[in-house]
Amino acid sequence: MAQELPKKSTPIPATEPKIEEKKEAALPKEDVIKVPLVQNDSVVNDSVKKPKAFLEYRIESSAKDYKRIDRKGNTITLYNEAKIVYGDITIEAGKIVINNTTGDVFAYGIVKDSLGYTQKPIFSQGTNIIKPDSIIFNKNSQKALTFNSLTTQGEFNVVAETTKKVNDSVIYMQNARFTTSKNPENPEYYFFARRIKFVPKKKIVTGLVNMYIADVPTPLGLPFAFFPMTTERSESGVILPNFGNNNSQGYFLQNGGYYFAVSDYMDLTLLGDYFTNGSYGGRVESNYKARYKYNGSVRFLYENQLQSERGFSDFAQTSRYNLNWQHAQDGKSNPSSRFSASVNLGSSQFFRQSFNQVNQSATLVNNLSSSISYSKAFPGEPQVNFSASVTHNQNTNTDVVNLTLPTLQGSVSRIFPFAPKEGTKKGIIENINLQYNLRGENRIATTDEDFFTDKMFDSAVMGLQHSIPIATNFKAGYFSFSANANYEENWVFETYRQSLVENESGAFETVRDTINGFDAYRTYSYGASVGTTIYGSWKSKNPDSKVQALRHIIRPNISYAANPSFDQYYDRLVNEQGMDAPGREEQQFYSRFDGTLFGAPGRNFSSSINLGIQNNIEAKVRDRDSTKTELKKIQILKSLSFNTSYNLAGDSLNWSPLSVRGVIPITKNININLDANFDPYALDNNNNRIDRFNVSNGGSLLRLTRAGLRTSFRLSSTDFEKDTDTEDSDERTLQNGGRDDDLFGASIDYSREQDQEPEKQDVDINKDRYRFKIPWSLNFAYTMTYNNAQRQNAINQQSLMISGDIELSPRWTIGGNTGYDFANRGISFSTLRFQRDLESFTMSFNWTPIGPRNSWFFFIGIKASALSDIKWDQRKQPDPTF
Repeated sequence: MAQELPKKSTPIPATEPKIEEKKEAALPKEDVIKVPLVQNDSVVNDSVKKPKAFLEYRIESSAKDYKRIDRKGNTITLYNEAKIVYGDITIEAGKIVINNTTGDVFAYGIVKDSLGYTQKPIFSQGTNIIKPDSIIFNKNSQKALTFNSLTTQGEFNVVAETTKKVNDSVIYMQNARFTTSKNPENPEYYFFARRIKFVPKKKIVTGLVNMYIADVPTPLGLPFAFFPMTTERSESGVILPNFGNNNSQGYFLQNGGYYFAVSDYMDLTLLGDYFTNGSYGGRVESNYKARYKYNGSVRFLYENQLQSERGFSDFAQTSRYNLNWQHAQDGKSNPSSRFSASVNLGSSQFFRQSFNQVNQSATLVNNLSSSISYSKAFPGEPQVNFSASVTHNQNTNTDVVNLTLPTLQGSVSRIFPFAPKEGTKKGIIENINLQYNLRGENRIATTDEDFFTDKMFDSAVMGLQHSIPIATNFKAGYFSFSANANYEENWVFETYRQSLVENESGAFETVRDTINGFDAYRTYSYGASVGTTIYGSWKSKNPDSKVQALRHIIRPNISYAANPSFDQYYDRLVNEQGMDAPGREEQQFYSRFDGTLFGAPGRNFSSSINLGIQNNIEAKVRDRDSTKTELKKIQILKSLSFNTSYNLAGDSLNWSPLSVRGVIPITKNININLDANFDPYALDNNNNRIDRFNVSNGGSLLRLTRAGLRTSFRLSSTDFEKDTDTEDSDERTLQNGGRDDDLFGASIDYSREQDQEPEKQDVDINKDRYRFKIPWSLNFAYTMTYNNAQRQNAINQQSLMISGDIELSPRWTIGGNTGYDFANRGISFSTLRFQRDLESFTMSFNWTPIGPRNSWFFFIGIKASALSDIKWDQRKQPDPTF
């Protein structure tokens, strides 16, 4: 049988002394009972320490109905909204009786007919508040005895049958219930302890304690328990591990370790994992913050995974790591300089193969990037800027790693040498401006296997680039003109000499030799552009027409760009005897700057004209609400642009394909993005472009070579509610490891979820019990790519992704995401999410039913961070592939 919880005891009334009503003894309201603090002494300066006063403070009292003094019993009675203040102790109740002989203070509620007790006592000392049924307090010893008291300390609500206050720092309780439920009178769960020692704001120490759920005792019990309740910064302590079973590594203990509160500005967490097959892992995490200066976090993870057993053919051992560092500087700490860091590097397969990574969104990330940068601005005219950065980019599919160690950049702000000292700049001369830019890099390309080894520096290339851009602009009538030129000088410290060497089979191979030493080359380019804006408008003559006005905005532009030939930096490719290789139809040339940081200068002269036109169409329409007289502005065509170019220096195929880009709004939340390329040239029998127009070859004027369509939108229940502002309905938080559109589901990491402060949810069940509106949201994304560059006539990419959430009740939420790849005919990454708010508890279930990431995760635990270790989670992790 379940153990019966002791019933709440009725208030234990103190023996109330007889009170002789004497009208002349009645005190006025808001009176002060004055007690001598120090006895009179004839010796003013006595070396003997004076005895402590009988009362240290004055008792301030008040009552709404009356105050009465019983001279014979030496008592004072306060009735209705009675209140006394003694130092930092305040007692409020319906009735208070003060016995001046014993120093006892009795506080009760007032009985009002069938309503029971009202104005129950409230005992407060400092920030500690106790709400019992009755109080006995001694003003001399400051000890108190309360019955059926309720007190709140931090996240805990404590209800005790009997409470004894010994002093300001120690309280003893008997038959007490403590819980983090918001309804302590009828909690969904609580811990019952027969005896408790309670130190406010510090700790609760209990004897035998066990857990009750819905007033039903559970097997969860301890012979004693300790609950920290400090409101100061977190103290150091042990972090309990999670226990479970993994199909590949066996039983495990995960995320157990120790938390160090290093200082007020920094902490340190050490966590570890161990599996029965010998696999293990460790994590080091630290958060730091200096107010008004900077804040950040560091996290390093390492895992040594064993697959199967040693000696078996499928045995495999791999080690993986990941380093994450985030650092942000307060912008107000130093406006002229800034340091920031965002580092995410490690093994390419870490997130996909980690046995402690349950964030399914992170497994889809195929690129890791990092950046550490420092910038400094030197104010003045002109202003000088300097920055240094270290960058890292890693493709987790190809294991290719690109680094810059470091990148140096400097610039001098734009200068207008001919601008007037006062007034605006006018004309082509006054608008001439130039600036200076410097960029230097040490670029490294390596692989995941060679990362952090000596081999990663074998392919390092270094260089400096100086550039001086010069530009001007002016207006002539309805046209805007601009002209520009750019001078560049590139410095390198290695060049390459190429030669032809005959191999054993008699064929010639190109051999490249490295030449160490400083070298440089200089280039320049120039161009100009002209553009204007044309407006076309139409107004309806019918005042009742739905569309009242249309406006078409056309922005044509023509630009010219030229790059001279720098063939002086090219040499002829010859053999060891200085002769061309026999059998070659034409001479080959190479530049000693091929393969350097910024590449070789162009050998061929280029001169091209670029043509473009952009269109926008807007309309003013009547609002559906007939009471609104102001017209509403909408966009019919957000953008439609056409771009092509003609190479003036080319011998053939001078026209580039016509590029078409457009954005068409369908509804407020839906836009369709279109793009297409049209080639004017025809194809030969081998599907190669030839110097002949397609229309001359019996085809159409333009040949469609590529087309794409993309759209994404979000629908929710609020979109169909009238008079509801949904401007912010599309705002979503970009979560770590996920997408901003949440098409792959929310970013969830159960391994650390319980250590974070829970989100407090106030749900009014009674208000929403019979509601008929069910909140929901849906996210859609569709993409399609058509390719016909060489008569493929095929859709090589077409997919649809859907995600959504629905709130079945105020506490039940169901969500999921899925998709279909029409090109490859398969279902894309799919998950289902279930979450239940159990008031003090939270329960969630995340399931990936299909695919190589087949897994599920179940979690239930108490929301309060003080009891975060009271949880249960079960999981089936994806089987790792080695």
